Amino acid sequence: AIPESVELLQNYPNPFNASTVIRYEIPDAANVTLTVYNTNGQAVATLQSGLQEAGRHEIQWNAADVASGIYVYVLKYNEKTLARKMILIH
Repeated sequence: AIPESVELLQNYPNPFNASTVIRYEIPDAANVTLTVYNTNGQAVATLQSGLQEAGRHEIQWNAADVASGIYVYVLKYNEKTLARKMILIH
């Protein structure tokens, strides 16, 4: 079934070591950007950028090359911006 609204789910596992999965749902095909930021607001990874079909999506982030700490992942879909925090522990 196609989701009725855009939703950004909590990553799993969280806290995580080295890699985690981020899931989100979009109700219509659209340009989507999924970016991970550190607590200084610097982008450390762009996991998705471009047109995606409606439905459920999941992306794995391999964070082996970034420092332990709190990160924020941000989903931009049309005019909406959703964000959640995650914790990386090496």
